[in-house]
Amino acid sequence: MVKQPSKAARKDYGVSARATFLAPLVGAALIFCALNSPSAAAQSDSAPMMASASSGMRTIVVTGQGTARGTPDLASLNLGIETHAATAQESAGQNAALAQRVVEALNQKLAGRGRVWTGGYSLDPEYAEQRPGHEKPIITGYRADNSITVETGAIQMLGSLIDTAIAAGANRVNYLNFVLRDETSVRQAAIANASRDAQAQAGALAKSLGVKLGPILKATTESQAMPMPMMRMSAMMASAPTPVEPNDVEIPATVSLTYQIE
Repeated sequence: MVKQPSKAARKDYGVSARATFLAPLVGAALIFCALNSPSAAAQSDSAPMMASASSGMRTIVVTGQGTARGTPDLASLNLGIETHAATAQESAGQNAALAQRVVEALNQKLAGRGRVWTGGYSLDPEYAEQRPGHEKPIITGYRADNSITVETGAIQMLGSLIDTAIAAGANRVNYLNFVLRDETSVRQAAIANASRDAQAQAGALAKSLGVKLGPILKATTESQAMPMPMMRMSAMMASAPTPVEPNDVEIPATVSLTYQIE
């Protein structure tokens, strides 16, 4: 005769059975939710990249240099007018009168082939050399300084523009810069030259190491116009016509390539 379990035992057995039956279902549900969550999808998508990055992939990185030149078609000329007087008002008045003359002379010379504007004005006291026993510096006068900028594509006129400005009252040429209105084609040529240099270096390096180049995994580039040396002159050069012969504008570029190697 088989002994029947008690009512309490049957109740415990039922709870245990239900728990045993539900455990796989709960686990499956958790797995399903995890696999279908956005974070899981993202991890799944990036898994191949992470695997390839951690799979011991061998790479080489090379950096190439290249330049290209273009003939400048725009110039920026900056002139200075400096005046000295015993009072601030006198110095400023003299400077303003000279600046007006210079601007008018330049506009007349350009005849619409460029533009002229003023800026960089300053007015400062001038001091005597401080002597022992004098605590307070002594003001001997005032210096006014104004700058006038000319921008023009008439490169051939620059020498005569400088002479015109100095004759009208400018006493300093701060700088003369040459640029390209549109650097796009020159910049692209520089990048192409740098890319060829990088590829040649990669080929030579792979050959010397006895490996084979695979696909390019990463490529970056940088290019920036090199500022041309600024021409500085003083008013003493006005005794003879001022020759201006601009050089080409040079744009350098850098290209970095990362290759997978086999």
